[in-house]
Amino acid sequence: MTLESGNKIRALLIEDSGFMRILLSDYLKKDPEIELVATAGNGKEGFEKVRLYQPDVVITDMVMPKYDGLYAIRQIMASTPTPILVLSSLDKTNPKIFDALNEGAVDFLDKPKADIQQTFEQGNYALGSLVKSLARLDRNTLLKRGHSEVTYDHTFTDELSFEIVAIGASTGGPGAIESILTRLPANFPLPVVIAQHMPERFLISFADRLNKLCPLEVRVPVTGEELLSNKVYIVPGHTNTKVVKRITDHRPCVTFTDRKYTEFNNPSVDCLMESVGQVYGKKSIGVILSGMGKDGTIGMQLIKKNGGMTIAQDEASSVVFGMPKNAIDEKAAERIVKLGDIPGFIVSCLDI
Repeated sequence: MTLESGNKIRALLIEDSGFMRILLSDYLKKDPEIELVATAGNGKEGFEKVRLYQPDVVITDMVMPKYDGLYAIRQIMASTPTPILVLSSLDKTNPKIFDALNEGAVDFLDKPKADIQQTFEQGNYALGSLVKSLARLDRNTLLKRGHSEVTYDHTFTDELSFEIVAIGASTGGPGAIESILTRLPANFPLPVVIAQHMPERFLISFADRLNKLCPLEVRVPVTGEELLSNKVYIVPGHTNTKVVKRITDHRPCVTFTDRKYTEFNNPSVDCLMESVGQVYGKKSIGVILSGMGKDGTIGMQLIKKNGGMTIAQDEASSVVFGMPKNAIDEKAAERIVKLGDIPGFIVSCLDI
């Protein structure tokens, strides 16, 4: 679907709390580019109204009596595929949010606990911007998110061309990251470091989920932790993360920094990739995946400048093409690869 210039974005809100429904409705109605066409109090009513109103974007709560957000997502994606944004107050250990992403939801935000204006406008996640970005998605992209697991071993040479893979992603990234990691060989010989724009409290459960699905060990690193081959590190969201060489033995390890980055903070893709490019130089592979905005371009440029390999996910397989497109436009991406081919492309690079 492509919105014509001048048309308002038609949003539908599913939320069981009458108070929160009023707050969110008032917030959305203030945006001149968004029209709130309907609201619903549970997943079943929401699904029925989606079929009736055919909105451009659905915003849904997760926890609702009888028919919850997961019910709505499953029904909507099976009947009327529509970009869905989830609002969640679930605990960080609750797997339902990732079930929602697997069922077809595009992204999620923490539900505001206090000032809704401050929550949705002063943080990294702007509700209005997300709604506008999701409304312009090609709905065919929503239907092409499945993947199969490949956990076979691969025969690698003793002399590898690269020593690390750094991945950055935002909106649409969790599914893309899962697709890549489940297709890497079980004996993948490099460390993989990942910066995924996501609310802090969900990153631990995201890493735990990936650890259960993937042949590689996946974890959230602590400061000072050494980067080891055959391990995946999902950087935390309370700070920006960079790679440095330890003073004692010069081995690459993780450290945290209070430095602020223009495009995105906590976690910044630029921060992670710049440091990878500085420490590993031409032995680095940088991968930029689906996401809104420009984060990662500066880091990819440094990796490329230092002789490393840089890869951008192609438009057709991206849920949101913003971050890959900016990296491509700024000549930071050396290769443009569709999501399903990225794992094999990375493996093929190691023996060059």
